[in-house]
Amino acid sequence: MSRRTGPTSPALSTPPADHAEGAERTGPREPRAPHRYRARLGALAAGAVPVLAFPAPGQAWLAWIALVPGLLLMQRAPGGREAAVRGWWFGAGFILTAMYWLVPSIGPGLPVLAVLFGALQGAVGYTVHRLLRPPLTTRRALLALLVVPAVWVSAEYARSWPALGGPWALLGATQWQHPAVLGLASAGGIWLVSAAVATVNTGVLIALTAVHWRPRAIAASAAVLALAAGPALFALREAPTGAGAVTVALVQPGIVEDPQARFDASARTTAALVGQRIDLVVWGESSTTADLDHDPAALDVLRDLAATTGAQVIAGEDARKADGRISKDAVLVSPAGVVDRYRKIRLVPFGEYIPLRPALGWIAGVSRAAGENRAPGTAFHLLPTVDRTGAPLPVGALICFESAFPDMARTAARDGARVLVYQSSTSTFQRTWAPEQHVSLAAIRAAETGRPAVQASLTGVSAAFDAQGRELARLGTDSTGALTVRLPLTAPGTLTWYDRVGDVVPAGALLITAGAAVASVGAARRTALG
Repeated sequence: MSRRTGPTSPALSTPPADHAEGAERTGPREPRAPHRYRARLGALAAGAVPVLAFPAPGQAWLAWIALVPGLLLMQRAPGGREAAVRGWWFGAGFILTAMYWLVPSIGPGLPVLAVLFGALQGAVGYTVHRLLRPPLTTRRALLALLVVPAVWVSAEYARSWPALGGPWALLGATQWQHPAVLGLASAGGIWLVSAAVATVNTGVLIALTAVHWRPRAIAASAAVLALAAGPALFALREAPTGAGAVTVALVQPGIVEDPQARFDASARTTAALVGQRIDLVVWGESSTTADLDHDPAALDVLRDLAATTGAQVIAGEDARKADGRISKDAVLVSPAGVVDRYRKIRLVPFGEYIPLRPALGWIAGVSRAAGENRAPGTAFHLLPTVDRTGAPLPVGALICFESAFPDMARTAARDGARVLVYQSSTSTFQRTWAPEQHVSLAAIRAAETGRPAVQASLTGVSAAFDAQGRELARLGTDSTGALTVRLPLTAPGTLTWYDRVGDVVPAGALLITAGAAVASVGAARRTALG
């Protein structure tokens, strides 16, 4: 009787570490700790730290340790549920900071997006606590080095679904200025770079918090391997040689509000190229508001420019078409007229259309969200460009936000594109981090596909990258004019491993995440049953 009413022994009151989750589920609910919200606010703040590794701050080195403060808060949570909540707050802080520049476009919608997308990181929080809570064993350390990066990549892949807006601020994008690290992208896309960065962060956490030497040694070895993998692949990958080169001029008129004045500024800049050996001229997104199929005056200007420069022009058309709807098109013009056009198929949520407009249309009244939905295209295809000698130079011309989608660049490469061309305009976000974040995506797409890539902007950053993602030239946000660059080409038919195999990394991450979830549920049931 005394054993029932007397003080409980420490051995019985503290469940073993490996059964802490079961005890938390079946035992009495713990009182709310007064510091719980302080820890959550700390997680919210910790979510902002990785953003410093992205452009424009550009502290790429920080990405390899930037997750550690947040992961530590998740690891030290009193239970799995609280760890998931801290992961959620961490994710919300990350989205709020990385996409703060969307406030003019969606206003109060940004906190809503942060809460929704941040919830995906709740799985990271639960996983970190489940596998890395003290005392840390060697077995759980090994599992964490596999599962935590997989869950991170799965969360990134889920929020990259086009219906949710598409990929932006993926962790791997922090390494855009390091072609050696982007060697990973040529094998597994941006997803493999994200996985490597998440692996190193997990390894650092284990090395800092493990008591025994064996988990620390394993974590350190895994971190070194993840750091070395990119440079190793970069060294093994052959640089493109002997496939020729083309000269491309990127026209950036700057912030010009009046559509006709904007068109005229681009035309004057292009006319100044006469006498140079140019193979292709690229204008920015929305460089003309004329429907070139029905506006002979605007078309004649472009035809004359193509004739006098000796180079075809890809103009950015943002116009109301004959059916009454507005669309954004990349229009290829030669001296003979319109050769072909590609209509943008991945529209910017809120910027170019409002999802569920009957329910969310009110956002347009309190922000700069689209007043009416643009009309999307139906399919992607290459533009049949030729160089100044008449030799075929097929290009994958994509518009603005479409540079964020790895699958579109892969499709262009597999269809035979020699160059990736992106048209952009970031006038709304000119003095923010958005232009630098945006142009970084062209470097990543180049490394993934083994194709040189260029981005021509009305405003923002115009830049060119070689087939390994190395920057060749740029025109910054405060500059206007034409950026002329010589692009080395890869041999026709050349494909990277990522071009061939596609998104096997996120597919594998999803399988690992699903397997870990099933194992966790099974373990919880066994614990509950005694």
